[in-house]
Amino acid sequence: MLYGGKMSDKKDWEVIVIGGGPAGSTTARYIAEGGCDVLVIDGRDPIGTPLQCGELVPTNDEMRRLCPDVPDIDDLLQTPSHAVSRKTSEMHLVPPSGKPLRYSFEGFMLNRVAHDEALVDLAKSKGAEYLVDARVDSIAGNIVKLRDGREYNAKVIVGAGGHNDPLRRTFWDESSLKIPVKFVLMDGDFGDAVELHFGSMAPGGYAWMFPKANGANIGVGIQNKFSKGKKLNDLTNNFVSRYGNEITFTGAGSLPMSGTIGTFVKGNYVLVGDSAGMVLPSNGAGITIAMIGGRIAGQVISEHLKSGISLAEYEIRWDKQMGRVMRNSKRAFNFGSYILRLPDWIINLIFNRFTKPFVWRSITCRNMFFIF
Repeated sequence: MLYGGKMSDKKDWEVIVIGGGPAGSTTARYIAEGGCDVLVIDGRDPIGTPLQCGELVPTNDEMRRLCPDVPDIDDLLQTPSHAVSRKTSEMHLVPPSGKPLRYSFEGFMLNRVAHDEALVDLAKSKGAEYLVDARVDSIAGNIVKLRDGREYNAKVIVGAGGHNDPLRRTFWDESSLKIPVKFVLMDGDFGDAVELHFGSMAPGGYAWMFPKANGANIGVGIQNKFSKGKKLNDLTNNFVSRYGNEITFTGAGSLPMSGTIGTFVKGNYVLVGDSAGMVLPSNGAGITIAMIGGRIAGQVISEHLKSGISLAEYEIRWDKQMGRVMRNSKRAFNFGSYILRLPDWIINLIFNRFTKPFVWRSITCRNMFFIF
């Protein structure tokens, strides 16, 4: 059904976007804003469920520091107050010893369903339409076929369906490192500081505690090849048990942690968000990064349909705005993957007041070995 509406009989569209999360809805918003008609198809109802991530995003001011080449952050990121569960002002990076390195960090803990629904409403206000509770069966040429047999036609098809997106699965053979994650929502008061924990409790990855209004999102992500037979479920249970309050929700998912794939465009097919690897490997940030990609993709697609510019312009603009940040993040992740497979006592030695600026620069995707 149309999101909040009746069935649509329209079969021919200028653009179809598969997936209505942050990447897909942002892409649709800018396509519609550019004067093209666009249909977003999503298998969920409501969009934003089930929860699959840690829900932390930087504030707009923090994003300007993290991604200095991205223009007009306030136009892109319009997080409504009702979608913010808690504002944080500090991040703790915690080695196995439990002695944290403390940093200033301005972030929002989201109510993810409210956040994603706000992005849907914004896209719809520009003219985008949504078909929810509808799963894609196949894509061939310009035709998207749903599992119930319905078919829709588009000049451009966008894959924004995450790491298992059907467009990427069918037409791209590039593999990505996927880090499995498991998390819980827990009641209680956990203060204001975001915590990232490193060491044997999360081999090759990290554990987290992100405080919310009346609780926290607590979880673990690992690289299986470094886990030495330890199971994610056991590692998560052990970490979560440190906090001891009532668990109200349990979730799981995976993050693509190889960085962006080689190409986002093949013919009239375009990938955006997780399906294109738009997650910063050094910190797992994906929501706002996907929205940056979505805006670029949406603007280029509308310009392509209106004036004939090449869809490859999407990759050029992405590299101009995010290439340096992504390359720094990949380097930091590769270096960190080596460090974080070391014994806990060595990790404790590495996390100290002398290395503190280097650690922070790696987490925030800057050149680790240039301090200013």
